[in-house]
Order: sequence, then C-alpha cells, then structure tokens
Amino acid sequence: MTSTSSASTTPTTVTAAASGRWTLGDLPVNRIGFGTMRLPQTGGALVPDAVPRDRAAALAVLRRAVDLGVNHIDTAAFYFSPLRSANELINSALAPYADDLVITTKVGPARDLTGRWAAHARTPEALRGQVEENLRQLGRDHLDVVNLRIVGTDSIAERFGALAELRQAGLIRHLGLSNVTPAHLAEAQAIAPVVCVQNRYGLGMRSKDDAFVQECGAQGIAFVPYYAIAAAGGEAGATGAEPAEVLAVAQAHGVGPAEIRLAWTLHQGPHVLAIPGTGDPGHLAANVAAGALSLSEDGLKLLDGLHRSATTG
Repeated sequence: MTSTSSASTTPTTVTAAASGRWTLGDLPVNRIGFGTMRLPQTGGALVPDAVPRDRAAALAVLRRAVDLGVNHIDTAAFYFSPLRSANELINSALAPYADDLVITTKVGPARDLTGRWAAHARTPEALRGQVEENLRQLGRDHLDVVNLRIVGTDSIAERFGALAELRQAGLIRHLGLSNVTPAHLAEAQAIAPVVCVQNRYGLGMRSKDDAFVQECGAQGIAFVPYYAIAAAGGEAGATGAEPAEVLAVAQAHGVGPAEIRLAWTLHQGPHVLAIPGTGDPGHLAANVAAGALSLSEDGLKLLDGLHRSATTG
C-alpha cells in the first residue's frame, strides 16, 4: 500500500510504524511484526520433506522487513527445513542486531534432526537446553522474549518456573505463553510476570476466546495471534475461498483479503499485535501496509458478524 501527496507524485511507502506501538515489558515494538515460520521453506511449514527456500531470497525478505520498520520478529528453533533454519537466517541477515529489534522465540515443542516431531520439553533441563539452542543459533547472550508453548490443560507451574529461573539468571529478559487458557495465564503470573500471550486467533477463528483477548488487554498483556491470515489453513497457509464478507470489505478498501484479516486483527485492541509471515517481498509490503488500514464502521460490523457466527478453530 502506498500513498501519494498532492504536492508530489512520489509514492510514500507505508512502514510498520503506522500500525502503532505496544511495549513487551520494557521493549517497545511496532504492532505489525514478522513471523518466520514460513521463511525456511516454500509450501507447508514444519514438515520433514519441505522444500528449502532460496537462501538469498530469505535473507532479503528479513532485511526488507526491517527496512519497512518491523522491529518485532517471531521465531523458534524448531522452525527449520532441510538446509534452512529460521534462527540462522535471522542471525545471518540481521546481526549485529539493531538496539530496537525485539526477537521473540518459543520453547516446548521439539523436532528431531529429520524434521519429525519429538516429545515436548517438559523438564527444566530440556527447557534450558532449548533456550541455550536458541541463544547459539541467534548469536545472542540473552533472549528478549521466550514464550512457553504448551499442549493440553495440565499445570504449567514447573515448566514456567524453570523459565522464570533462567530469567533470573539473565538468559531471558521477558516471558510469555503460547496456546494457553486463562487458567494457565493466572498460574504463570503467580510465578513471574507475563508480557504476552500467543494463541491461535483471527477473523472467524475462536470467537469463544474474544473475552480472553480483551482480558489480556485489561491486564496490559500483549495478545499475539498466530495464523491470523492462514486461518483454518494453519501451517499449510491460506486455503479455500474467502467468505463474501471479507471480499466485500477488501473491495471497498481496494486491498486484498489478507490485509483485511490483519486490519481486523489489529482493530481488536491496541494490545493486539500481528506477526504475519511470508517469503514474498510483495506480500511483506502489503502485510506491513495493512497496519495503516482503518476499517469503516460498516466494514467492521460486517466482519464482526462473520467472526461471531464462525466456528473454525
């Protein structure tokens, strides 16, 4: 998305600063960030036989994201394909890191060297090993934000407590949670501060979690939805036809459906961040520009109705 002033015909590039800012603990970030899950490969992510992305192209996308004002990058050590690692790409493209760049990673899930899923890290020793692996791959002496990603509904006290100890030791600056319930959040907060919750959420996805999204904002906690564009497609990316409501609002604003989904996400509150991922420079620019998109009242009503009636997720 570009704009042209009346005094000049030179287009103005929209940057991530247009999305507004939020603070993760003491780390200010623009609300449009960049997720690296799709960067190591083309096609579906997190599969053993993924096709590696061209390395030069991946590095160029990361550098372009930063050029466009992105200062919040989401990653994980288990984001890799044959020959490519998201963390290695970040390190190669962006180190030495800018002072205002915030890199968020997550621990818990694990993949073996073949790319197949392994057992989640559940012990303090396994979690420390994952933290140290992220430190090595990123070339950092500490991690800005570490999200504990879980599966299931059992207690997270031991696992979150282990990360809290690593925070006290200086290996982690701030802690977050991923794929959690309000009960998990309360349990974690009794142990250490939580700066963000990263859950699956978006237009037409998990409307039952609307109240949780707003509760995070009331507590000053960032809510960072994943798959906000892909929706039901998940790791495979956006699939299927877009609902008529999304297409109608996109046409009214002269943008694509992905931008509408991102704009709707950001309209859910100033504490809601977005971390869309892509390996395509054109899609990257459109995603960043979506942060400046102000949806009309009629458009929001139409999309909110779609969201409330959907059952996906």
